[in-house]
Amino acid sequence: MSQALVISTSLSLTATTVFANGGKNTPKGAERAPERPVARMLSTSSRPEIPQQVRARMVARVSAPSTPAYASAAVVAATGDERRAFELINAERAKKDLRPLVLDGSLTRVARYHSDNMARADFFNHVDRDGLDISGRAEVLGVRGWKTLGENIAYNQGYSDPTAFAVERWMISSKHRENVLNSEYTHAGLGISRSADGRVFFTQVFMRR
Repeated sequence: MSQALVISTSLSLTATTVFANGGKNTPKGAERAPERPVARMLSTSSRPEIPQQVRARMVARVSAPSTPAYASAAVVAATGDERRAFELINAERAKKDLRPLVLDGSLTRVARYHSDNMARADFFNHVDRDGLDISGRAEVLGVRGWKTLGENIAYNQGYSDPTAFAVERWMISSKHRENVLNSEYTHAGLGISRSADGRVFFTQVFMRR
């Protein structure tokens, strides 16, 4: 099986600038996603208004009978793979004498929802098909009381240990590493999902209260 990896990062900063950059070349078998990391800055002080129809559509989706049971719960438990990835992230923070992130069930729900959505709907982006970024998804899914949010996403295929490989790639990329080693983040959640064709999608959501 051919091996492919694509990673992306979203940084939440106290700035009003929103920008994106990325390469146009894509690896074979991953035409839907950029080869190079994509960085986006989001402002917590100027979050876009979520249209009522978008909010209603997303609420209906997470409440639908076909949706996994976790999506309608306020807090979910991490799977074994999700917990392992989270522990690998905290191990990287420990190397820099940073306090460990607290595994948060509400953020795990948001992260897993986005990974499931990317795997099911066949896209790879911080902005989902409803036009919501991490702050929009957090609001609709009931996450409250945060001051800063950040998000790393990745997918890979064909690796014997996709979880360790995703974390390794995040640490090699400066933008992703910046999220992982941000000393201001206190809580995080991590969600993993597999697509029908075997790609493994990862989302980690970081939060400062």
